Amino acid sequence: MYIHPELAGVFAALPQRPENPFADIEATRSSFRALMAPLASARDPRVTVQRTTVTGPDGNEIPVQILRPAGAHGVLPAVLYLHGGGFAYGELDGSSPMARDVCAEVGAVVVNVHYRLAPEHRFPAGIEDCYAALCRLAGNAADLGVAPERIAVAGASAGGCLSAALCLLARDRGGPRIAYQCLLIPCLDDRTRTASIRRITDGRIPNGPGMRHMWDTYLGSDRLDVSPYAAPARATDLSGLPPAYVLTCGLDPLRDEALDYARRLIEADVPVETHHVPGAWHFFEAHAPGSALAGAATAHWIAALRSGLHR
Repeated sequence: MYIHPELAGVFAALPQRPENPFADIEATRSSFRALMAPLASARDPRVTVQRTTVTGPDGNEIPVQILRPAGAHGVLPAVLYLHGGGFAYGELDGSSPMARDVCAEVGAVVVNVHYRLAPEHRFPAGIEDCYAALCRLAGNAADLGVAPERIAVAGASAGGCLSAALCLLARDRGGPRIAYQCLLIPCLDDRTRTASIRRITDGRIPNGPGMRHMWDTYLGSDRLDVSPYAAPARATDLSGLPPAYVLTCGLDPLRDEALDYARRLIEADVPVETHHVPGAWHFFEAHAPGSALAGAATAHWIAALRSGLHR
């Protein structure tokens, strides 16, 4: 198993993860908050943050954060940012570090959506919350100082899945036009049949068995006729979707399904840029935030998102 030399020491020190991180979801949520707390609680002078809510499809209130570059004037592009966390965790007390970076470095208004989580709220609750937030963003573009023709979606892992699904949903419903989709280490296929799902089993990192538990938590273990809005790899028609950026990692069990989705987008005549990080695992940046590799990977997708919105 190839591990990037810069990450070898970090990898060796990783503790074993629970075999099923979703069996005790409250413990997993607590562990995630502890991992992200130093970054989530830090104040960032580059951005201002406003907290509000959006009314969801079931009359529920969806917490959102609206981030704006400090001192920005005029009309800006916007990014609907959808956090990761296996559809079941990832909510933060402060604004997401990734959302802050997007806001400051892309020069965009960022709407960070705290959609409903599984297992309390399985599909389609989360994606419908994201769609409601997208419609609110597009419908209130003038009040938010946003150019409605320059709205992107972005997210990592489950957030990447929701971003891809949202593009399909908006296309099929004739909803707001999405200008760009930034899919970072996305989970896209609940069938879990790829080589990377089978081969990446190390208990120290997100692995194939864990991804199977994730899909069971989100969709149920007895699922039939899974919607492409739940698992975008099941979509048979990828034409007419926004230009895309797809990030993958060599030690990520989701690697192959993301690369295959990128290939299918290309075959559907969708402009696609891919970036692969050999020897890195799923969400490695959280464990090696100061590494040159993490910095380079982040800079690459930030630059692609900026280019996609400012061209």
